[in-house]
Amino acid sequence: MDDTAESGLDQSTERTTADLLEDDEEGLVEGMTRKKATLYIAPFVAIGLFDLFLLLGWGLDPLWGFMILPPILFVSVLGWIAFRTGFASDRT
Repeated sequence: MDDTAESGLDQSTERTTADLLEDDEEGLVEGMTRKKATLYIAPFVAIGLFDLFLLLGWGLDPLWGFMILPPILFVSVLGWIAFRTGFASDRT
């Protein structure tokens, strides 16, 4: 089995999985690093957690709080992945 990654674009150079992992470690994927992605997503996580604590403070049953928390975290993780991989960047 071949260890190359093909993007479907006509490129003269083939990149191996090791090259892609090396670029990922250096933060060269769309110029985005893990730290930048975390900083971009942190306000959304903070707003979601603030909303959760506000609802619990108003007397909402704690079970509802546990039901609200997973979607907040799930969407935040999806956002982090989108920023980290460059999916959220301009595609034109």
